[in-house]
Amino acid sequence: MKNARKLIAVAMAGLCFWPLSGCGGNGADDSNAQATKLNYSSIKLGTTGKDIHTKIKLFNHKTDMSVDTYPGKNWKQYVADFNKLYPNISVEVETDTNYAGDALTRLQGKDWGDMMMIPAVDRSDLSTYFLPFGTQEEMSKLIRWSSASEYGGKVYGVPSNGNGLGIVYNKRIFKEAGVSENPKTPQEFIQALKAIKEKTKAIPLYTNYAAGWTMAAWDGYIGVNATGDGRYMNQKLLHTKNPFSDPGDDTHAYNVYKILYDAVSDGLTEDDYSTTDWESSKAKINRGEIATMVLGAWAVSQCKNAADHPDDIGYMPFPISVKNKQYTVSAGDYAYGINSHVSKTRQEASMIFIKWMTELSGFAKNEGGIPTAQSDKSMPDAYKEFADVRFVEDQPAVKGEEDLFNTLNSDSELAVNAGGNARIQAIVEHASKHDKPYNDLVKDWNSKWNDALETEGIEAQYDTAGK
Repeated sequence: MKNARKLIAVAMAGLCFWPLSGCGGNGADDSNAQATKLNYSSIKLGTTGKDIHTKIKLFNHKTDMSVDTYPGKNWKQYVADFNKLYPNISVEVETDTNYAGDALTRLQGKDWGDMMMIPAVDRSDLSTYFLPFGTQEEMSKLIRWSSASEYGGKVYGVPSNGNGLGIVYNKRIFKEAGVSENPKTPQEFIQALKAIKEKTKAIPLYTNYAAGWTMAAWDGYIGVNATGDGRYMNQKLLHTKNPFSDPGDDTHAYNVYKILYDAVSDGLTEDDYSTTDWESSKAKINRGEIATMVLGAWAVSQCKNAADHPDDIGYMPFPISVKNKQYTVSAGDYAYGINSHVSKTRQEASMIFIKWMTELSGFAKNEGGIPTAQSDKSMPDAYKEFADVRFVEDQPAVKGEEDLFNTLNSDSELAVNAGGNARIQAIVEHASKHDKPYNDLVKDWNSKWNDALETEGIEAQYDTAGK
């Protein structure tokens, strides 16, 4: 588990803990965890587990939902609603501001509780830490994105919700700048940002550099959004030489990251990237002080609720077109996993809570996400402007290569689509200082990726640059 070993030394920081329900001892329920097999599909909410008396804990990344001032529904409210149906299952929630790294660290000590949002572990390690919910065949009929946490035919995670990927923007500011149609190419987007700078007082593109994790969001756009290909991210990229080079048609990773580089280089972002602030940025875009932020659709509801102008917040497709057609990946967010080392009773209570969160809580819609349950065909209001955009789900890695992406990321130290904050932050730094041309950054990334392919003995089948 290379990612875990690389992050094991990450210092624990910013931990917050909230007990969200009544106390209850674990006592005699700590029996052999393997005594009975549990199955997500067999759970009937409101009936299964009504005789359970226990206490369980969820460890997760949603720190904003841990405070009473959260503009949406917070953790306390969800747990209170759950307890109306299951009053004897006490749920505690622990959140962490450095979740991606700290979750891997906590896994090693097995002290993280009963449920967690599964961090970036190798697929082959899923069964070491987590309880299977059922087979891929069973789970694919019940939930979307089941293959994301599948290994050996078993599913170890249930996504909390799903997202398409686009850009959060202020519709009023775009109108004031005279931009009447959503940009569909990188060039059109940069021209829109220039018009915003010229005709309004808004920051055209807010990088959210200082938060770090917000920068890593850019990686999510290099797959389906930039290629239109559901096989690209988990299959083709792993066999591609020079994947960051320019294919010459305004698509692929080259043109995703170039949007950020050009925006910063052209002075279309905040004056000082080091002073950006994620929490206050939500209110700023609501008020029209910021025009755009590149984030998943999950951010729409937060930006709408942050100040007094919710109707000004929109969500546009990412400005890349593949043969005149726009695409967005349909992907699951962090997935709930259940500790395989706790008692059977606590495992069953955890599975009940997760199924309740998935089917009855309304969490996905409340957060502007696509529902995880296959039975819910509704689409959030955030995607009103995606009528002509095709939603495509990433295909899983081919059999035998389930861990190859993590391995190449570890070898190259690029952390593509795996919390690569520093690499994206470096784009902002160099573009702002004008000390390293974009193509030099691309050359460095290609070199590291190509070396990783060679280290792992992977013969390239594709070349993005077309050479």
